[in-house]
Amino acid sequence: MIVKETTLPEVKILIPEIHNDERGYFLESFNSTEFQNENIPINFLQDNEVKSKKNSIRGLHYQLKKPQGKLVRAVFGNILDVAVDIRKGSPNFGKYVIEELSEKNKKMLYVPEGFAHGYCVLSKESVVIYKCTNIWNPDDEQGILWNDITIGIKWGINKPILSTKDLVLPTLAEQQLLPTF
Repeated sequence: MIVKETTLPEVKILIPEIHNDERGYFLESFNSTEFQNENIPINFLQDNEVKSKKNSIRGLHYQLKKPQGKLVRAVFGNILDVAVDIRKGSPNFGKYVIEELSEKNKKMLYVPEGFAHGYCVLSKESVVIYKCTNIWNPDDEQGILWNDITIGIKWGINKPILSTKDLVLPTLAEQQLLPTF
């Protein structure tokens, strides 16, 4: 597995080795020894699968008291996956990494605890799976407005499909509950 650094040192792009033959392909999406060698957590406690339509944006979400690191992969379609550093005191506060993940490129993005996460669906549909380092807690879920101008994410769409919850999230400047660096 190739692990690439990003502009935010804690966020990693993982590119698995793909073995193709006449039957199809094989890849390792998780290997605890390799993850430990790259300082990526191995204590994943929950797996999620999400199917979405084109132009859907999910996020930007995070948990404060029970933070979740996420290992994200698009197994069908393609998405723009985003990790935003929201840790008070971080030299990279408010900066983000955006990476296209697809069934074709098979890349994964590791989003560490202390970062907000979201993605936009580029294909007609997508299926995204992600591993989480903590269990989802609806009482602990927080979020930041998807189009916060101080962050300036280039989603590539103007009229996204959003949940009612995501439409009314505060901006980063308005957010009262943030993790610390």
